[in-house]
Amino acid sequence: MNRIENLAVAAAMLLCSITAVGQDYQIEIAASGLDHPWSIAWLPDGRALVTERPGRLRVISDGELLEAPIQGLPDVFAASQGGLFEALPDDDFATNRLVYISFAHGTPEANATRVISARLEGMRLVDPKILFTATPPKDTPVHYGGRMAFLPDGTLLIGLGDGFDFREQAQRLDNHFGKIVRINTDGSVPEDNPFVDIENALPEIYSYGHRNIQGLLHDAETGMIWQHEHGPRGGDEINLIRAGENYGWPVATHGIDYSGAIVSPYETRPGMVDPLLVWTPSIAPSGMTLYRGGLFPQWTGDLFISALAGRHLRRVELVDGRPKEQEIMLAGRGERLRDVRTGPDGALYVLIDAEDGKVLRISPNQP
Repeated sequence: MNRIENLAVAAAMLLCSITAVGQDYQIEIAASGLDHPWSIAWLPDGRALVTERPGRLRVISDGELLEAPIQGLPDVFAASQGGLFEALPDDDFATNRLVYISFAHGTPEANATRVISARLEGMRLVDPKILFTATPPKDTPVHYGGRMAFLPDGTLLIGLGDGFDFREQAQRLDNHFGKIVRINTDGSVPEDNPFVDIENALPEIYSYGHRNIQGLLHDAETGMIWQHEHGPRGGDEINLIRAGENYGWPVATHGIDYSGAIVSPYETRPGMVDPLLVWTPSIAPSGMTLYRGGLFPQWTGDLFISALAGRHLRRVELVDGRPKEQEIMLAGRGERLRDVRTGPDGALYVLIDAEDGKVLRISPNQP
C-alpha cells in the first residue's frame, strides 16, 4: 500500500466515529443450555447447526434445541481455546448433504487445526474425509483460527492462527501459521493459488502475515473477502483479503505484547497491506456477518462483529468498501459474544460464549 493509500486509511480511522444509540430492535433467546457455542449455520430445511467448543454439534429445529447432539464427530482436542470450531454446510447441501467441520486435532504436545467433510444423514455424520491439517503441529492450545468461507468457484477458505508462540512463522511460506489457505472441497489445491509455483512455499496458502483469524466471509454482491483477526493488547484488525498479499503480522502491527513490550516499531511497512480498521484497546473480535437480510434495510451492506473482550456487538457501516461509523450494541448485557450471523429469516443471531451459552435473535421492534 502506497503513502497516499496509507494516509487515506489513517484518515478513515480518525473519522470512524463510535456511537451507542437508542435501541430500535428487540432481543429474544432462541436457544439456551449450550456449552460455549462457537458457530451457527442453517440447513436448507430451516434447521440450524450449532457447534459447542467442547466437541458437540447441536441442532435447533422448529425453535427448539434438540437434546441429543449429532453423532459421528471426530475426536477433538478440547483445551483452552481448542475444540470444535465451525460446521459449514455445502452450498449444494440439499443434493450432497455435505458439511465441512473445523476443529483442533491432536494432543497437548502436537495439535493443529483440521478440516474434514462428512455427510449428514439424519442425526449422524458419515463418510468423514480429512481435507486439511495445518502443519507443522504445535504444542500450544491457542490461536487456531478455524473460520471458513466458500468462494463462488466452490473453493474453501480456512483462516488459521499463529499458535501464539510462533508469530514469526506468519511471515514464512513454508508453514501454515498465521495464514489463510484455499483448498478444493476434495482437499486438493487449486491450480491458481498464488504460491503454487513458488519453491518451498506451501501451495494451499492464499494470504499470510495474520495473527489469529476469527472472522472470515465472502460478500457475493461485491466479491470482497472480509476478515478480522485478534491483535495482542490492541491492534485488532479488519482487512480486505486479496490473493498472495502479506498482512504484516508481526512485522507491522498496531498492538503491543501482553507484557507491555513492543512487538514491532512499525505500524506499516512497504509490501504489506494495512488494515482498514484497527481497534485499540482490543475488543477481541470473534465472529462476523455482512448484513443483506430483509428485516433491517437500514443496515444493508454493514458489517456486524461480535466481541469477546469488548462484550458487545458492533455494527460497522461500510461506504464504498471502507469502514465509517460504528454502533455498539448489546453492551449492557455484559456477556462474551462468540459469533454473529444473518439468519435465513433476516434476523441477526448472536452466540453467547459461556458454560450456559445462548443463541440470541435480534429482530425489529414490533409496533
